[in-house]
Amino acid sequence: MTHHFHAVVWIDHAEARILEFGTSGIEKHRVRAEDRGGNIHHKSGSMGSGHEHEDKKYFDAIVAALKPNHEVLIVGHGPARTAFAHYARDHVPDLAKRILGVEAMDQPTEPEVIAFARKFFETKDRMTPQI
Repeated sequence: MTHHFHAVVWIDHAEARILEFGTSGIEKHRVRAEDRGGNIHHKSGSMGSGHEHEDKKYFDAIVAALKPNHEVLIVGHGPARTAFAHYARDHVPDLAKRILGVEAMDQPTEPEVIAFARKFFETKDRMTPQI
């Protein structure tokens, strides 16, 4: 399996779609959260904050899938994207320093995710000294 320098992760509470890309193509991976079916809502009148607890197994599987990539962009439409970024910051500092951005995207297609990520990384590359 070929691994690429850049990766974009579209993430929500149920799954993460990881798209690695470069000039020679795209590799796709999908990580699904266990025991997560459908949307999860906090029931009115119940105890607790209403926030979901982070799914360590789910986040660890995403971390493992991103291990070979040097630059990572995280996108998504809900709180999972920031929860994963915070998890990486707190538990996987090696990955956290390779995360170059966390951006909102609402239910895009794979070509839209790739186009957004390519533009994002091109902009970052222009702003970063190339050594």
